[in-house]
Amino acid sequence: MIKKMMTILFIIISGCILITILLLIYISPGKPDQFFDNNGKPAANSISEKIFVSIGGIRQGMIIRSRDIRNPVLLYVHGGPSFPNYFLFEKYQPGLEEHFTVCYWEQRGGGLSYSPEIPLETMTFEYLISDALEVTDYLRQRFAKEKIYMMAHSGGTAFAIQAASRSPEKFNAYIGMAQITNQSESERIAYKYMLDQHKIEGNSGTLKELLEYPLLDSDTSFIPFFKSAIRDKSMHQLGIGTMRNMRSVFTGVFLPVWTCRAYSITEKFNVWISKFRFVKRAGFIEELFVLDIPAIIPELKIPVYFFSGKYDLTVNINLSKKYLNKLNAPVKGFYTFNNSAHSPLFEEPELVNRIIINDILKEKTKLSDKQRAV
Repeated sequence: MIKKMMTILFIIISGCILITILLLIYISPGKPDQFFDNNGKPAANSISEKIFVSIGGIRQGMIIRSRDIRNPVLLYVHGGPSFPNYFLFEKYQPGLEEHFTVCYWEQRGGGLSYSPEIPLETMTFEYLISDALEVTDYLRQRFAKEKIYMMAHSGGTAFAIQAASRSPEKFNAYIGMAQITNQSESERIAYKYMLDQHKIEGNSGTLKELLEYPLLDSDTSFIPFFKSAIRDKSMHQLGIGTMRNMRSVFTGVFLPVWTCRAYSITEKFNVWISKFRFVKRAGFIEELFVLDIPAIIPELKIPVYFFSGKYDLTVNINLSKKYLNKLNAPVKGFYTFNNSAHSPLFEEPELVNRIIINDILKEKTKLSDKQRAV
């Protein structure tokens, strides 16, 4: 009887595994969705492709999409650094491709650009800055544009703003979403907030895990906590992580990677291999915690727009706002998203699109906090 039950159990488990594999194959064609017209035919002048280009001597992947390639070009620099989030674009469809020809570049060492052959000593901000400028030149040449726009998110802002500062002549504007300034101070503020909130809510288990990472006075003391699983878990529990309403990293991040149709199965595995086995050993994490963006970039010679969620403590909104107030730029606007945490583009896409149409593409700041306060 026991042997028969074990046989049945084995068959059931094997069947579940087989179904899971077949489902994963079905939802992993490895191609980004196309744009179609009202007749169901590929939209004229549209583009939707995944390509690989040699950048900085490394094979790097990017997804390029636009409903109309005659639109301005936008380079999207994801966060991490080197943890791509194209899967969130596929899931939430924020609509950047309606206004721009968007290049979703996946940085060296991460996602589409993962390779175990990449030397760890090249995983630094200096290399990422160089790569960003090389991708910029590739896009300028390919789409015959003198200048392009650049939007960076979170960890990507730490080096993207440096790229814009070095070669402002290549950019129409810089858009920083969750703009990093001094991440060690941001972590200090977030850690204290999490301790206080979990005490108030009586979350003794999470509190115990947090207290295993006492934050010391030196900036680099934040690194073990930054790399820990409890940081993300705690932030999402409190609604100060990736999104205000994303309370689980598993359902909000892990599963969407596996259901992203633009990635092949191998590429989906590479996203996680790069994050957990490669990127966390990279030198730019150490660099991040001694970086003082306001000190090294007091001026940008192009229009600058910062997007921050009201509830963002992953990258502190108040530090970003303070920096922009002091930054010298020909045009600058700070935009607070009252229903967002770390990712306004996915949380309040309608407002982002209004800002793009009415402010960014016109070099205005009519919808900025300062203008709305008048």
